[in-house]
Amino acid sequence: MTTVSEIYGSRKDDHVRLAVEQHHVRRAAQEANQFDEVRFVHHALAGIAESDVSLTTEVAGKRWAAPLYINAMTGGSARTGEVNRGLAIAAREAGVPIASGSMSAYLADAAVAPTYRVLREENPGGFVIANVNANATPDMAKRAVDLIEADALQIHINTIQEIVMPEGDRDFTAWPRQISALVEAIDVPVIVKEVGFGMTRPAVTRLADLGVTTVDVSGRGGTNFATIENARRPHEDFAYLGDWGQSAPACLLDAAAVAHRRQVTLLASGGVRHPLDVVRALALGAKAVGASGHFLSVLEGEGVDALVSTLIAWLTQIRQLMVVLGAPTVGALAGTDVLLGGQLGEFCRLRGIDAGEYARRAL
Repeated sequence: MTTVSEIYGSRKDDHVRLAVEQHHVRRAAQEANQFDEVRFVHHALAGIAESDVSLTTEVAGKRWAAPLYINAMTGGSARTGEVNRGLAIAAREAGVPIASGSMSAYLADAAVAPTYRVLREENPGGFVIANVNANATPDMAKRAVDLIEADALQIHINTIQEIVMPEGDRDFTAWPRQISALVEAIDVPVIVKEVGFGMTRPAVTRLADLGVTTVDVSGRGGTNFATIENARRPHEDFAYLGDWGQSAPACLLDAAAVAHRRQVTLLASGGVRHPLDVVRALALGAKAVGASGHFLSVLEGEGVDALVSTLIAWLTQIRQLMVVLGAPTVGALAGTDVLLGGQLGEFCRLRGIDAGEYARRAL
């Protein structure tokens, strides 16, 4: 008879395998996404000294050394435990925060605890984020936080993934109530994130009403869990949902006004391919930017040392791009001039967002 841990473990292994395959296909095709529709206006005399640039940013009431983090990926099986070990070592060596993958497997079977606990064991002084779904009770969330001595709790919401997942949830009516209960009960900061389909202004408004103060918009363009779960279906009959959702740039633009008004910190992830995408997201109002697929691909293909080198190179290049843009702080990037074109520009027009204001911010 198949055990609960074997069921979860098999699913987690499938997710890692399919995510890496997906990333390789996109990289080989040099696939574009809506980050490419965000272009900086180059001001030739804007440059400043690299020594004057600070990468520090504030997220969930904590000061981070850099506006980059390794976002939620995996855990729950022997293989994914080793993936988490490599990710934790890389986070430690590069000095960036890291989020665990969904800890549902641990909450269902404590035997897989070491596959998550390794995130703290290999990174004892780092900023580590626990991850649960919106069905988790306060007791379950506390267990997840305690296991990895988490500095924050990430709640993922994923209606599209659940609908496509053969064994997924089919009732989401309790999620707002559950999120509110977790915010009230948990002692560490709470971050709510999508899993790659995006957050719009109504979603951010609702979360603010529930007491959430940090939201990762996690848009379309990165690891696609509709496609991954569809590959696990016998007839792959949900292929038409492969382009569902909004991109991270679109979500940042859509939620900017309500986030400012309700004092919600926006984070961004989904489709982040390189340091320029990080800086683009910061210019659109994110306080920090997460990536998963690219970092997982480097780890799986080249090893831990290569991932450490990649993270350090990204931090260096983020700083250097800020030098060129004349932005001494992460916050200053939100005052740079950007042109919003293509489908992203059309999204702004249809959603009533003045794209022209973004092109004239430095005047």
